[in-house]
Amino acid sequence: MSLRTPSHPSSARGRGLRSALLLAVALPLVAPLAGCSYFNSNKEEFAPDEPADKLYNEGLGYLNAGSYDEAKKKFAEVDRQHPYTEWGRKSVLMTTYANYRSGNYTEAITNGNRYVQLHPTSPDAAYAQYLIGMSYYNQVPDISRDQERTAKAIAAFDEVQRRWPESEYAAEARKKMQIARDQLAGKEMQVGRFYLARRDYTGAINRFRVVVSQYQQTRHIEEALHRLVEAYLALGIAAEAQTAAAILGHNFPDSEWYKRSYALMNQGGVQQAQENTGSWISRAFRGVTG
Repeated sequence: MSLRTPSHPSSARGRGLRSALLLAVALPLVAPLAGCSYFNSNKEEFAPDEPADKLYNEGLGYLNAGSYDEAKKKFAEVDRQHPYTEWGRKSVLMTTYANYRSGNYTEAITNGNRYVQLHPTSPDAAYAQYLIGMSYYNQVPDISRDQERTAKAIAAFDEVQRRWPESEYAAEARKKMQIARDQLAGKEMQVGRFYLARRDYTGAINRFRVVVSQYQQTRHIEEALHRLVEAYLALGIAAEAQTAAAILGHNFPDSEWYKRSYALMNQGGVQQAQENTGSWISRAFRGVTG
């Protein structure tokens, strides 16, 4: 199973752009800072700093036109020339957004982290953190590859819903977390099946155990319980196989995986569905079966 890279969240993107466009009107105008300098004997005058609102609105124009590199240059100038203004603060966020939209996810993550660190109480901090999560999420690889970015996406989204639970991005972050957690569970299942096929039953159990202990709310839980039945029967540990089958049947009585476990138990001559409450499987599900 591979996780298909999602489309950009139109609602969040639309809100972000609307917020930025409104800011162009709502923020107080910053008077241009006049300044000059002289260079050598020619007394060449440097161009004075441009007004923050002018640079910012030019950046928005480029952003709306899809010219992300030009937009980032304008926002960078706002940040450089007017770092302690509302324009400067918002420019850091819009640089994050421009990088995200253009697929420069590493830069988006760097700028997003900078924004959250500098402005943790800002109304836009939740959005910046959400963009960090989406930047990792859009880089989630095929399930056969290393899932480090998947784990980082989960951590970033968890930060959104933990620190800003009432924000408009919290619900979407939770949804993305669930999809990413399903991806991590799928990776454990893939490796577990590999070990099972090689008759490395202990290695397989260790992988399926991760799914049962950490990813009960994913779509892989039913198969994980069945594979535990299969592995424990192969090792001759009937009590654990019975426990896995009992919990599978209790929670998913109509599951095809339970039917397979039932048939496997009958084939092995093992008494059906007896839960050992001292088993790690039972403890993992305590409160679900109890």
